[in-house]
Amino acid sequence: MIDSVLVGTGQAPVSIGLRMANRHGLIAGATGTGKTVTLQRLAEQFSRAGVPVFLADVKGDLAGISQAGGDNPAVAQRVAQLGLEQSEGFRYAANPVMFWDIQGQQGHPVRTTISELGPLLLGRLLGLNEVQEGVLNIVFQLADENGWLLLDLKDLRSLLTHAADAAETLQTRYGNVSKASVGAILRRLLALEQQGAQALFGEPALNLADLMQTDEQGHGYINILAADRLVQTPAVYSTFLLWLLAELFETLPEVGDVDRPKLVFFFDEAHLLFNDAPKVLLNKIEQVVRLIRSKGVGVYFVTQSPLDVPETVLGQLGNRVQHALRAFTPKDQQAVRAAAQTFRPNPDLDTQAAITALGVGEALVSTLDGQGVPGIVQRVTVAPPGSRLGPVTAAERQAVMDRSLVKGVYDVGIDRVSAYEQLAQRATEVAGAAPGGGGWREVLGGALGSGGRSRGRQTTLEAFATSAARSLGSQIGRQLVRGVMGSLFGTKTGGKG
Repeated sequence: MIDSVLVGTGQAPVSIGLRMANRHGLIAGATGTGKTVTLQRLAEQFSRAGVPVFLADVKGDLAGISQAGGDNPAVAQRVAQLGLEQSEGFRYAANPVMFWDIQGQQGHPVRTTISELGPLLLGRLLGLNEVQEGVLNIVFQLADENGWLLLDLKDLRSLLTHAADAAETLQTRYGNVSKASVGAILRRLLALEQQGAQALFGEPALNLADLMQTDEQGHGYINILAADRLVQTPAVYSTFLLWLLAELFETLPEVGDVDRPKLVFFFDEAHLLFNDAPKVLLNKIEQVVRLIRSKGVGVYFVTQSPLDVPETVLGQLGNRVQHALRAFTPKDQQAVRAAAQTFRPNPDLDTQAAITALGVGEALVSTLDGQGVPGIVQRVTVAPPGSRLGPVTAAERQAVMDRSLVKGVYDVGIDRVSAYEQLAQRATEVAGAAPGGGGWREVLGGALGSGGRSRGRQTTLEAFATSAARSLGSQIGRQLVRGVMGSLFGTKTGGKG
């Protein structure tokens, strides 16, 4: 049984032990130095070791991992140079792949709901200020207490509008609901829709178990999110991946240290996650990265410079692959020094000088040993993948989707009764009531009373079948997830589990 994945060979082979693969990692280097090939190599090797993988294809050139290689002379030369046929039985082969796409064009649609995203991440996605985030929190609380399902953007828009209409009534219980703030949020929602983000919200929502499948040979599926267009809206890209990471933390049980990860998550263009993120969100990201390894998930950030990753997160990344960096400017030189200082020194190698002298496909690598101790840095030639380097044709992509395990599961959206329809029905009932009716005071009655739930009403939490099966394991876990997800399902509802 495979117990490690080979990164490359220098004076000796350098591998990542599967028992330490959930201690996270970093792949860094300037554009054109070989990061993408390294990512493809590691994803492929994790898959062949039985570990499912999730990655975002931001340039459109990782889809080739679904096809067998063998037509690239440079790869054949590298295989011979490193003696991979003899040392690891190297072979050209395709890998089991599932394609995903928020827009549903280059893969199966991938969706979540407004409720699952939560007010904290949604506020970040919309770029809201503190006052506007407060209004958003009130709206989520209002939805929870009244059983109004927030599934898509029209649900949220409807509830925001109604909250603004009933602002005076709501003020005594929730605080000020400024119509100006509601208007600002609605304008941000419109801009979000114009970016195509409405496709992200709705049902059927993604079942995380579908990301952690193996094929009949025991190879882990590689889940590839089409992100070449998605990355052009950085807030949507980074927020979706952060939500996915937080959902994995929330959903998976504690397993401690295991023989191999349950999933390896590659976060490409990682700087987009941290750019302009408020301190509270950075703290939550650091907490999730630190704790999610006990759920059996390894997170590997892919970016140009180690300086793109905050020190509190960088310190959690035990397996490191550093490709060449350029040192043309003072900031570049600072990045080179920072990268060199993150490695355990090798007395036979000038790490700082080597970083600027690495060729394409070369890297400085340090991995954790069996006791979790970082090994000394080694200069290696990265081993190539056995799958195709580059994109696939539309026909090849469609063939992979046609034999997918989830074919037909997510392809058609569902628009069930939710806040939009519920509020419209209540408004109709109020309009048809006797003269002098209470208007929105009656519509919002359940939210303005003692806080108890009215008879026969289904809560937001209860409405999600997937949430019913979840267990956060501990009160600390519940508090952390509520912090990350911005969920207001507090002690009153027992969290989301």
